[in-house]
Amino acid sequence: MSSAIPEIAVIDTHALIWWIDGNRHRIGRRALRFFDHVDEGRAVACIPTVALIELSESVHSGKVLLHRPFDAVLIGIRETPSRYQIVPLTGEIVARAHALFMIPERGDRLIAATAAELGYPIVTRDSAITNAIGVDHVW
Repeated sequence: MSSAIPEIAVIDTHALIWWIDGNRHRIGRRALRFFDHVDEGRAVACIPTVALIELSESVHSGKVLLHRPFDAVLIGIRETPSRYQIVPLTGEIVARAHALFMIPERGDRLIAATAAELGYPIVTRDSAITNAIGVDHVW
């Protein structure tokens, strides 16, 4: 793991939720610096479509309570493409995820596969992901 803060990284769902909701104390030091760089326009957060689906489902079920409506969060992400890029789920990502069944959760496999396919670091504290893919992680 490099100590430099990346200019672009893929965001895992738990990190996305804590960042959006302002739970800075739950985010690792390097990840927090990365998110600060994104907020300052000095880095880009790649958000896998599946992370947005997981966020939506968590909000809908009441497991996650955001400080603003989900639709407002999504609009904010979509209207700032210089800082946030939504990464579509592609056939290539699904194919890469097929080789990652050592990661038990489907969403985590697809998020890990997104980072691996793009070759970008991943912002996560999930050791199942970091142990399975050969890209740098930020936490």
